[in-house]
Amino acid sequence: RLAVTLAEHVALAFMNLKLRETLRNQSIRDPVTGLFNRRYMEETLERDIERVGRRQTSLGVVMLVLDHFKHFNDTYGHAAGDLLLREVGALLNAQIRGADIACRYGGEEFILILPEMPLDIVRQRVEALRLGIKQLDVQHRGQPLGAVTVSAGIAMFPEHGTAGENLLRAADQALISIRDRVIK
Repeated sequence: RLAVTLAEHVALAFMNLKLRETLRNQSIRDPVTGLFNRRYMEETLERDIERVGRRQTSLGVVMLVLDHFKHFNDTYGHAAGDLLLREVGALLNAQIRGADIACRYGGEEFILILPEMPLDIVRQRVEALRLGIKQLDVQHRGQPLGAVTVSAGIAMFPEHGTAGENLLRAADQALISIRDRVIK
C-alpha cells in the first residue's frame, strides 16, 4: 500500500512539473511560429542590454517584416499565411546562434536580438536571412506559394539607444526608412 501511495504521489509530482513547463512555454512562446513572444522579448532585451552594457560590447536589434503579407493572406488564405509564418519562424530558429533570440513581435513582424555582435556581422546575418526567406519553398495544399521577401531595420546598442524601447523604435524607424526608399 505504501509503495502504491508513494508511486501515485511521485506520478502526480511529475505531472505537475510537466504541466508547469507546458504553461510556462505557452506564456513565452508564440503559438503559430513557436518563436518567443513579444512579452518574453521585451524582458530578455532589457536583460541582454544590461549584460552587454557591463561587458561594453554591442547588441543588434533587427526588425523583420514580411512584405505584402496582407495581400498574401487575402490571396491564399489565413491557413497559408500561418504556414508561411511557421516556415519563417523555423528558418529564423535554425539560423540564429544559441545566445540570440528570435521573436514574433506581432502579425508579420519579427524581432531578432543579437548580443555581442558588431554591426557589420549583423548586416551579413540579416542579408543571409533575407536570402534564406526568399528561397523558402512553401507549399500549401500542393500549390507553391511563391517567393517571399522581407524588409529589415537594424538598431545597435549603444549607438541607437541604451533602453529596449529606444532600440525597438530605432529599428522600426530604420525599417520605415528602407521601405520608403523602395516605394519611391
